[in-house]
Amino acid sequence: MASVGTIRAAGGVVWRPGPRGGVEVCLVHRPRYDDWSLPKGKLTAREHPLAAAVREVEEETSVRARPQLRLPSVRYRRDGQPKVVDYWTMRALSAARFFPNSEVDRLRWVSPETAERTVSYPHDQRVLRHFASLPKVTSVIVLVRHALAGKRGTWSGPDSARPLDQPGRAQARALGPILAEMAPELILSASARRCTQTIEPAAARLDLPIEVDSLFDEPKPGQDPADVTAGAAARLAELATGYESVLVCSQGKVIPPALARLSGLGSAKAWATPKGTGWLLAFAGMHLAGADRIVV
Repeated sequence: MASVGTIRAAGGVVWRPGPRGGVEVCLVHRPRYDDWSLPKGKLTAREHPLAAAVREVEEETSVRARPQLRLPSVRYRRDGQPKVVDYWTMRALSAARFFPNSEVDRLRWVSPETAERTVSYPHDQRVLRHFASLPKVTSVIVLVRHALAGKRGTWSGPDSARPLDQPGRAQARALGPILAEMAPELILSASARRCTQTIEPAAARLDLPIEVDSLFDEPKPGQDPADVTAGAAARLAELATGYESVLVCSQGKVIPPALARLSGLGSAKAWATPKGTGWLLAFAGMHLAGADRIVV
């Protein structure tokens, strides 16, 4: 964890399709330092690093980009003060016209190899080498567990109708802007009311409907949990091949075993997902290439 007084920043290796099936990454030139670097910037007060990365990339490059894989954080000292920069690979979605300014006066799209030779700092070179070693991400799925909804035993109605409580509604509001940064094409939810409520703030920001998909429901009486796990994992793999970005809200008895099955790594305990948190899942085809926790 960063110590008191540490400067927190976030940014990305922003990429787009390049010639002959390759990719190009975006570099920025800062006149203040006369250097070439990856786009990044400081977090504002209480800003989530993921949201800061998207914002800073767009501010510096005029490129709207979607986070994909978490990259190793960079630690160094700037003017004697410790600094930590969190990076993600980010797929360029759209770009407005770039106007040179006092912070960034030039922008270049180059191959990862050229970028590594161009950047001014060894820590940026290391980030680019790590990026070059990764599989090409074809889709992302943001998989979240519903927010807090009180205790099952204190709710007198059908459990599927149990709503978020006040802390849960606060969690949903906090999640909204982060989930919206993923620019999903499709929003799916388990049928429980607390699941749809959790992603309503994100759906409202995106002006997208929430579609109920019972494959993400917890096992019902008489259902074999293994069948539910298999169905949820298969549905995630199917979504990964059909969309570039999907937002899904599911439940605590579904997410960990489904991810353990999908990844082939670890037990369900390794994928424990507290209420109101989730995962940014990056896929290369049907292969789960990486998973990063989302905690607000």
